[in-house]
Amino acid sequence: QLQLVESGGDLVQPGGSLRLSCAASGFTLDYYAIGWFRQAPGKEREGVSCISSSGGSTNYADSVKGRFTISRDNAKNTVYLQMNSLKPEDTGVYYCAARGRKCSSLIIRADFGSWGQGTQVTVSS
Repeated sequence: QLQLVESGGDLVQPGGSLRLSCAASGFTLDYYAIGWFRQAPGKEREGVSCISSSGGSTNYADSVKGRFTISRDNAKNTVYLQMNSLKPEDTGVYYCAARGRKCSSLIIRADFGSWGQGTQVTVSS
């Protein structure tokens, strides 16, 4: 069974940085594109970033472009989300999920499966 586990969430001050990890167990990540999503209290889960199975293609939500970087290490079966210049509006539970090898231009929740349990990111002074 496909299982993804997120980690790395924390409380951080505005302007700070965090790196989230999405580790796979029970399967090899090599064949899957991985997406990061986030959900703030009372809001819909939104797509943040996606990376193709090879790592050769990435895309980002406009709200995080230039601040977040997605990467993957298939040897470690892990995908990362480096988050810099964090803002209070980045607060939420961050999830990773898998889909076929490629990302689409839009990062849509319904296109992904095998969701992890999430990790909390709080940006506050």
